[in-house]
Amino acid sequence: MKARFHLPGIATHFKFNLIFATVLEQYPQYFRDFEIASFYGAFPQSIWNGGRTQEGLCDKRFVKMVLKEFNDRGIPVRFTFTNPALEKKHLNDKFCNMVMSLADNGLNEAIVVSPILEEYIRKNFPNFKLTSSTCKRLDDGERLAAELEKDYSIVVVDYDLNNKFDILEKLPHKEKCEFLVNSNCRPACPNRKQHYYNVGVQQINYANHMRKYPDKPYDPIIFGDGANQNCPFFTRNLFEIRDLSTNIKPADIWDKYLPMGFNQFKIEGRTAWLFNLIETYVYYLAKPEFADIARYTLIDFCNENDVLSVNE
Repeated sequence: MKARFHLPGIATHFKFNLIFATVLEQYPQYFRDFEIASFYGAFPQSIWNGGRTQEGLCDKRFVKMVLKEFNDRGIPVRFTFTNPALEKKHLNDKFCNMVMSLADNGLNEAIVVSPILEEYIRKNFPNFKLTSSTCKRLDDGERLAAELEKDYSIVVVDYDLNNKFDILEKLPHKEKCEFLVNSNCRPACPNRKQHYYNVGVQQINYANHMRKYPDKPYDPIIFGDGANQNCPFFTRNLFEIRDLSTNIKPADIWDKYLPMGFNQFKIEGRTAWLFNLIETYVYYLAKPEFADIARYTLIDFCNENDVLSVNE
């Protein structure tokens, strides 16, 4: 069984992810036995987006280019349409519906949490495979097992259950389980669900503001929605989270999870600093004996393609 990794940043890390896919193709000997299962994220001004506020602006041309570059490589784009603050009025959003229409080719996917958006996508875009989001906070074995029986291609396991093998071994449909390996959130955080809602509200306010005033910076303080700005865990790096109980070590993926029947894994990092993301990819995906040359090669390719000058 081969590990399947879902990697972050269809827009924020677009150039870097193309470079990573190229390096993986040209230097497979540097990397562990895995495949890119998807690149996930959302395009700027996607009001349906959740989990992390997606800032910036883009046009239809950029959307089509990203979809083509990834899909031509056989890699799905998976949209993080996990905004729990959506209302029925948001379902007709022109930008998100345009994105879904352009991506409606049977390859691409969406992650969902809102029941009204899930129903809308199932009705209007039935070709999309749907993933049940970790934002649902299914943090016990019984509720997770019930979710796995539903019509989802993937169910993201709440990361408080990572490494709890007594629970994991009893789960049905292990091939549908996806694990977020490097969460920077504190284990058993009592505010996590509220934080996801706060991000959703900020995404809605941000998208509406940028559409009306594209030349004016958005100030979340003015709108009273500084999403989780006081959370000390939002920007922790790879080295600060390795000892968390929710962190999954690279060796455990191949030595424990794969033999149990789990093969779906997700790396967090849509809003990560580029060098932190490079280090994370190398840590999880490169063979330890080739970590240094894999890191150097990625940085060299980034330098040649003028990616290092962009603080992604």
